Amino acid sequence: MAKATKKQALGRGLSALLKDPSNDIQSVQDKNADKVIGNIVELDIDSIEVNPFQPRTNFNEETLRELASSIRELGVIQPITVRKLGFNSYQLVSGERRYRASKLIGLEVIPAYIRIANDQESLEMALVENIQRQDLDPIEIALSYQRLIDEINLTQEQMSERVGKKRSTIANYLRLLKLDPIIQTGMRDGFISMGHGRAIITIEDQSAQLDIYEKILSNKLSVRDTEELVRNYNSAENESKVPAKKESTTETPEYIKTGVKEFSEYFGHKIDVKVSKNGKGKITIPFHSEEDFNRLKKLVERAK
Repeated sequence: MAKATKKQALGRGLSALLKDPSNDIQSVQDKNADKVIGNIVELDIDSIEVNPFQPRTNFNEETLRELASSIRELGVIQPITVRKLGFNSYQLVSGERRYRASKLIGLEVIPAYIRIANDQESLEMALVENIQRQDLDPIEIALSYQRLIDEINLTQEQMSERVGKKRSTIANYLRLLKLDPIIQTGMRDGFISMGHGRAIITIEDQSAQLDIYEKILSNKLSVRDTEELVRNYNSAENESKVPAKKESTTETPEYIKTGVKEFSEYFGHKIDVKVSKNGKGKITIPFHSEEDFNRLKKLVERAK
């Protein structure tokens, strides 16, 4: 207990050092930099801004509230990591969930490790640190890999060395980004797994991907069932049936083709629209659970 108190006191002392304009540390060569970098420092939470390079965009509200409750009882056990921007100004590198939960309960200070890093180093640190986490969804991981390729100019082999993953594993994640955005959203929301996505991606036609996706949700298909369904779709028998079905379908007006895509992206499901020759029609919005229904209901209410 005495050790923890000593650490907290040290953190407060270093915080005072950082608030002294005559000791504004901007590089590892600056005076007193060795006292700050690598040590736990208590920083004003309002002096920290969210990292724009953060690859994570999804934060589950319920788990965030649970973490906030834990922090209220026990404090922030694992410090966040920040980089120094300017005098008494910092940016998150990692620990955004702890930062958000702390703000949620109104904490004024938060323990942090301070690093001196440029934008590219900060981006790479944030991406690699987040990829190593266990609670990222497959699409978040895939987007992180893609950003390492696009913005850090890493090859898949270099990335394999940095994150400790096989090159084939990285390639499998990157292929998920070829899925229709609605299916990517379904994976992020936990409706389907990465295994389902890997099976669907073998179908190039995104409209057909969505048909398979809806069948997975409606029939609660396992990954093995999905693989079988995809094999059947790709077989000569199914290829001969699909064109026949399309030939008997009434030509869909252009305004419906445009509108149904927007509907589908908004609701996160493939929206079915049927239209008769006299111009009248019907819009069907599927749902797959009580939770999904309530989500759709909120979207409709928000649009009022």
